Amino acid sequence: MAKIVTFNELRRLKDSLPDGSMQRIADEIGISVDTVRNYFGGHNYQNGISCGVHIEAGPDGGLVTLDDTTILDLATKIAEGA
Repeated sequence: MAKIVTFNELRRLKDSLPDGSMQRIADEIGISVDTVRNYFGGHNYQNGISCGVHIEAGPDGGLVTLDDTTILDLATKIAEGA
């Protein structure tokens, strides 16, 4: 199910993750770490792929529509200490 968040919310979540979280998410889901980074606003499409993130200009960094919240959900769990 798609979800809309602000770009700044997405970046705050990424910034709150402990070291190694990008790799942990990639390993748990079975995707490349660059794809996880792309989800959080990275732009490495040589080693990673697009992952259903659509950014539209607007307040608070713009709006981000996430086609799939699997990475978001796992990152939220990690940030909360799970």
